[in-house]
Amino acid sequence: MRLSEGARIGVFGGAFDPPHNAHVALATAALAQSNLAELHVIPTGQAWHKRRTLTAAEDRLAMAKLAFSDPEGRVVVDSREVLRDGPTYTLDTLHELQREQPGAQLVLIMGADQARALPTWHGWQDILGIAIVSVAYRALSTGSTARFDPKMLPGLPAGARFEALELPAMDTSATDIRRRAALGENISSLVPPAVARYIDQHHLYRSA
Repeated sequence: MRLSEGARIGVFGGAFDPPHNAHVALATAALAQSNLAELHVIPTGQAWHKRRTLTAAEDRLAMAKLAFSDPEGRVVVDSREVLRDGPTYTLDTLHELQREQPGAQLVLIMGADQARALPTWHGWQDILGIAIVSVAYRALSTGSTARFDPKMLPGLPAGARFEALELPAMDTSATDIRRRAALGENISSLVPPAVARYIDQHHLYRSA
């Protein structure tokens, strides 16, 4: 469906291995604070920057659909990157969305740590020419450092646009969840209930 001119489309990518409560909180905050017509949740395909092998794409996609189900229909779990051959680049995804919705404004959603690492991204300056970057900040997060300042990015292009998303403090990580699941520990407080059931039923992250 073609959105109206100027409609804002959120783009929230990640491995989602697995999607957890902090991911859901970020998506909820983006919908509430960023005036989005749609939010595309995009599990990554062949991630060029990941050293470990990701869980099978079909499992991560299925878990994302369970985690981000939205009765209002504003959240789209977008499979384009898991279906794409070769390395997955955010820039390519933004170009595709731009062609599909030429009048829309793209809003790329990420955490502060990812924002600081933007200069390592493929075509990062081109990304900043296409999308507003919405940076999520967790209140009083463990080990928090000074608030991200875009002006500290070397080579920041003129006209780059940034916004802030405010999140509650949540000390949750997919790495810790995978470790707990491998040890047989209860992860039901860390992921949405449907995701916990999926992990258990499909024996994901088991060490043996």
